[in-house]
Amino acid sequence: MTDPGQFIARLPKAELHIHIEGSLEPEMMLALAARNEVRLRYGSVEAVRAAYRFTNLQDFLDLYYQGMSVLREEQDFYDLAIAYLRRAAAQNVRHAEIFFDPQGHTERGISFETVIDGLWRALKDAERTLGMTTGLILCFLRHLDEASAERTLDEALPWRDRIIAVGLDSSEKGNPPSKFQHVFRRARDLGFLTVAHAGEEGPPDYVRQALDLLGVRRIDHGNAALREPDLVARLVRDRIPLTVCPLSNVRLCGVPDMAAHPLRKMLQLGLMATVNSDDPAYFGGYVNENFQQAHDALGLTREEIVTLARNSFQAAFCDDAVKQRHLAALDAFVKA
Repeated sequence: MTDPGQFIARLPKAELHIHIEGSLEPEMMLALAARNEVRLRYGSVEAVRAAYRFTNLQDFLDLYYQGMSVLREEQDFYDLAIAYLRRAAAQNVRHAEIFFDPQGHTERGISFETVIDGLWRALKDAERTLGMTTGLILCFLRHLDEASAERTLDEALPWRDRIIAVGLDSSEKGNPPSKFQHVFRRARDLGFLTVAHAGEEGPPDYVRQALDLLGVRRIDHGNAALREPDLVARLVRDRIPLTVCPLSNVRLCGVPDMAAHPLRKMLQLGLMATVNSDDPAYFGGYVNENFQQAHDALGLTREEIVTLARNSFQAAFCDDAVKQRHLAALDAFVKA
């Protein structure tokens, strides 16, 4: 590969693991705080960035939920989402499936309607003006109880046609997938696809529970699965995608450094791995930076990079015609 940076930058790709609240850049955080008269403990962009020196998932989440407090009005959610989508489009992301955490907003008095109307308007504008295809995935916060997730699912039903799937995120330790099996069963019965964070900080058994008890179609992260060969074999056999987030794993000390990241091993084992940015404002890079740093540290080949991009489209929750259009664009780029 003569110029891997240019190749990665121009490569058509999908992003399947992006928390929209985690794309809140410090500049926007402070601007929205001023607009909505929200008092933050940070007085400058530099102070916000200095707070990003977390070393584990819980410390990050504490800051993440503080940042959410500036999101109050529908326009705030629109501004947040369209900023991410414009940046993603500039990195040649052709399809984006966006996680959002309604409980993080409704529990502080923001209506579900306010959240979803702002996000939805941004997604439709991105489809019209940027040529992207998009999807919205509602995530339940696993540190809350299942009853709260049930109420959130009820709140979502008037906007059923705007949501492609439900997921599970937040603090993994001590909050196994089994805690949410009833609400996930109801979501599946209602026709939602399902995904779940598993095996980020939790054990391999959390991946197995997500498959067996939640009926997920994709595993978000899934790194811990590599510790059990039988689980790897199952993921390979059933073509269960993993939405891998390299920079996130390094920043949260899931792996000691990028050179130790299991992404290339996942490909060698035949796993359907994809590359994603997770919470890019907090972890130091969007999808292209994740590709680039993984390439530099792991020595990914051009073929492996293309496989990661192809996996991202094949794992997407879009209809076959849209999927084939994106794959055709990828193939045309590679051929050219």
